[in-house]
Amino acid sequence: MTKEQRDKLTTDDIIAMMKRGNERFRQGHESPHDYLAQQRRSASGQHPAAVILSCIDSRAPAEMIMDLGIGDCFNARVAGNIVNDDVLGSVEFACKLAGAKVVLVMGHTRCGAVKGAVENVQLGNLTGLLAKIHPAMQATEYAGERSATDDAYLDAVARANVRLTIADIHRRSEVLADLGASGAIRIVGAMYDIETAMLEFLDTGSDSISR
Repeated sequence: MTKEQRDKLTTDDIIAMMKRGNERFRQGHESPHDYLAQQRRSASGQHPAAVILSCIDSRAPAEMIMDLGIGDCFNARVAGNIVNDDVLGSVEFACKLAGAKVVLVMGHTRCGAVKGAVENVQLGNLTGLLAKIHPAMQATEYAGERSATDDAYLDAVARANVRLTIADIHRRSEVLADLGASGAIRIVGAMYDIETAMLEFLDTGSDSISR
């Protein structure tokens, strides 16, 4: 993607591009990608349209499931798609300095990090990471069994975690909050279904929710 191409796109255009790309992926009609040519064209500079905060899960590679090419987006990956100072700094760079217009927080079904948080796993540095997901458990309204064996509950927590991560971005990053308030960027959420390959964009208008 060239700077001229990126600058012509609105935030709605970029989100629509992601949705169309996911539909192509789901149907098995991905664009023909000459990755070597993309690598060569992007070597002199990058102008991504979006920055994606997604989980490290090997089954949810954001660029592939949205049929994006090299140089189209930044992708920050961390278990449970949570934010910390380093992730926030990376997203601030992507938007304020590199010109990305959409911040997409992408969770997914059957998330191992969410399951670990529900199980209260204790393991080295992972313990502190999973603790950042605990507020999503508290924020999840669910009538069934609230356990790690209930996939529907885990997916509901993952969905709540996306919303709370968006709230964290607004609360903890003045840079990104100001860009969002001015309309320069949009911060949105989505859930990727591991089984169906469907990427569902969420209504995250209730950004006032906090941890």
